[in-house]
Amino acid sequence: MQKLTHQDLYSLEQYALLRNNFRSRVMASKKARRVAIGENAALYFEDKLTIQYQVQEMLRIERIFEPEGIEEELAVYNPLIPDGSNWKATFMLEYGNIAERRVALARLVGIEHKVYVQVAGFEPVYAICNEDLERSTPDKTSAVHFMRFEFTPSMITAIKDNSTVNVGINHEEYNINRQLTVDELTALRQDLT
Repeated sequence: MQKLTHQDLYSLEQYALLRNNFRSRVMASKKARRVAIGENAALYFEDKLTIQYQVQEMLRIERIFEPEGIEEELAVYNPLIPDGSNWKATFMLEYGNIAERRVALARLVGIEHKVYVQVAGFEPVYAICNEDLERSTPDKTSAVHFMRFEFTPSMITAIKDNSTVNVGINHEEYNINRQLTVDELTALRQDLT
């Protein structure tokens, strides 16, 4: 997938006019790209559209319009766009209750290294995590991690040929596996071009 450039972005003025419609389009796309793994974990798979939305929102919030500032935002967010041989995702541990979340994050240390995608007939592909910086300590994991799942050419062919794909976590305190739905797989297959 191509990375975002300055030319792909709306100016602050244009974005103000288009924001509601653009946001609706992005939210509809994100719905199929959210993959729940049990009750308290989810992968939010990123693509060029979701990252454009994040960049546009950052530019809007920070009132960034200088070319240098825009390029800095692009440099931060472009690595989250899939490269054609991988899926990239934001992994979130979702607990509504703050006290429950605190206990869970301490109990789930290392969970980010136990998240995988498995194409039928192949070994699991474990996430490459937090390439920008470490987000966990020995005492607790973070509620948010950035992940990359790298596939071999054979795996990509199998995914494109409608093989079954499962996602899972095999942490001792959170062990679950599920098959991607047709809609989820259809959305994610587009990232492998």
